[in-house]
Amino acid sequence: MAEAAFDVLVIGSGASGLAAAVSAEAAGARVALATKGSIQSCNSAKAQGGIQAAIGEDDSPEQHAEDVWRSSHETADRQLVEVLTSEAPSAIRWLEELGVEFTRENGGYRLARCGGASRKRLLQVGDRTGHAITAALRDSVEASGVTVLAKSPLHELEPAENGWRARCGDETIEAGAVVLAAGGRCFAEAERRGELSTNHPGATGEVTRIALDTGAQARDLDALQYHPNGGAWPETMQGYSIPETTRAYGAVLLNADGEEFTDSLAPRDVVSQAIFDEVEKGKGVETPDGRPAVYLDTTRIDPHDAELSLPYMLRRYRAGGIDPLAERILTYPVLHYQNGGLVIDTDAQTTLEGVYACGEIAGGTHGRNRMMGNSLLECVVFGRRAGRAAAARH
Repeated sequence: MAEAAFDVLVIGSGASGLAAAVSAEAAGARVALATKGSIQSCNSAKAQGGIQAAIGEDDSPEQHAEDVWRSSHETADRQLVEVLTSEAPSAIRWLEELGVEFTRENGGYRLARCGGASRKRLLQVGDRTGHAITAALRDSVEASGVTVLAKSPLHELEPAENGWRARCGDETIEAGAVVLAAGGRCFAEAERRGELSTNHPGATGEVTRIALDTGAQARDLDALQYHPNGGAWPETMQGYSIPETTRAYGAVLLNADGEEFTDSLAPRDVVSQAIFDEVEKGKGVETPDGRPAVYLDTTRIDPHDAELSLPYMLRRYRAGGIDPLAERILTYPVLHYQNGGLVIDTDAQTTLEGVYACGEIAGGTHGRNRMMGNSLLECVVFGRRAGRAAAARH
């Protein structure tokens, strides 16, 4: 006999889980949200750069889709990409309704061009976009009738008479549908490799493993992404993801001889590989504690752009005794994102009936290489879809 019964059980409290819970409840479902740590603990809140949406006059969802397809090296699921990019503008409006205030200037949004993009389409909330989005979504969950089960990690998932039975922490929950939104595994993978990661310590991948053991199919699970610009020095910045908007606003990568060695606005995997190759050639520099690095010349960023779009980064570095507008900073790729994940359809349903997946745990939308600014977008677009579809089952 289950201790609790709900229409929809959401696993995970990052942007995708929160968006799913809000959407499922708005559709009339009784919703529980279970999370491994506190409801605030997630990777989404650490996302800095921004969120993509084709809202510029020179842009279109079709152009956005083309950029995603090209950046994925034609490995993404075209149908999922189409959903992602066509629903991006409405996702932005929805977030604004929930209280997210994107940085604006000259009467419109402040848009930046990010790596792999052919247009300026990155909306930002300074350089703490993920923090702003998760805070607004969390406020919405906390003001709703969603039951939150903190410190209740998923241990087991099995089919039940009317859907699924899950053991979360000490609770046994029966639900008509389950939404898996528990993120990726890059923190655990970085530890295993002895590398740095941008990820929250909770990103260890157990829920993916449980889903696979239950029979769900996955794709591209081997395709982990390096963030090309991890902080390399000072020590307090190691593993920090330097916002890629630094490069959108003019910063360039330089080798030990002060030469540019790659297109600083190429897709993430291309830029990361170029840095690895440059260091391999002996053209890198060393951090004071002996780690490999190259220079990111942030002195080329206009101070106005930096104060408006990179305030958190400036504060962090200046607290460590380095002014990025006065001197170049040291950078090296760090493990950042699980590109692949559980196979989903356009409603975010996995290959298991009544089990949905959204956010980093799901695969296909980015193929084997994700563009920056599309993870927060994916969380919102497919989180909303998963929540609505899961609610429709009750």
